[in-house]
Parts: sequence; structure tokens; C-alpha cells
Amino acid sequence: MNRLALLAAGAAGLTALTAAPAFADTPETPTTTVTSCGPSGLQAGLSTRVCAEVTGTTVEFYGTVALAGPPSPGSPAPAPKELLTTLSVEVAGGGAPVTRRAPVVFTSSTLAIPGEAASAPCGSTVRATFGVASFPWAARPVVHEVTLGC
Repeated sequence: MNRLALLAAGAAGLTALTAAPAFADTPETPTTTVTSCGPSGLQAGLSTRVCAEVTGTTVEFYGTVALAGPPSPGSPAPAPKELLTTLSVEVAGGGAPVTRRAPVVFTSSTLAIPGEAASAPCGSTVRATFGVASFPWAARPVVHEVTLGC
């Protein structure tokens, strides 16, 4: 082998060796998001549910409000309804829950009410409650729990 070929082969080998550890030391970051929802409930005459989107060790909850069933054929559209929504998120054994309250107006389209995101270590259980109130009905919150299984 001539010197030039030997130097080129040596440089290529060193480049490959120095680049390999950088890839080996980089942990994979979870990029998939898993969505799950708890059971639905009736609140203020509407169907409600709380759902979670889990990505790694982060959970983001949101509540949904929809019609409890299809309207009767030929009936008028439901009147807009003022609602007070409450979404609380807490990590089991992690202190006080974080609560977000928001007034919304429901017409006839499904609403998604954003909540809080929580980060917790693997194996932790994160719980959310979602309540909807509208005069004269009080909230009867629905609950959903997820366990981070990293």
C-alpha cells in the first residue's frame, strides 16, 4: 500500500471510532404519545370524560364535553349552555393537586378543555378529575388515572 492510501484508511478509521461513542452514549428519547380516556359520565345533562396523553414521564390531561346522545330527528338544535369546568391533576404522593377552572359555552360540538401537564418518575400514578357544573346542576367529576410505565 502506498502512503497516501494508508493515511486515508487510517483517517477514516479514526473518524469512525471517534463518532461511534457519541451515538452509543445518547439515550433514546420517547417520541410516542399514548392516549387513554376514563369512563364517561353525565354532568349538567352532557357526556363528559377525562383523557390523558402520556409521552415518557410527562402526562397531559384534558376533559371533553359532548352531547349525551343524538338529538331527536326534527328537534331544534340545543341552546348554548354556560358551563364552569374544573380539571385537577395530582401525582400520587406528590403533594397538592394543580387545578384549572375555566368557564366555557357549550353549543352542540364536542369541546376539549385543556388541563395541566405533570412530570413524574417512572412507576408513578397520576390522577385527574374533571367536573362540569351549570346552574342548577352541580359537578359530578369523572376520574382517570395513569401509571407511568417507562
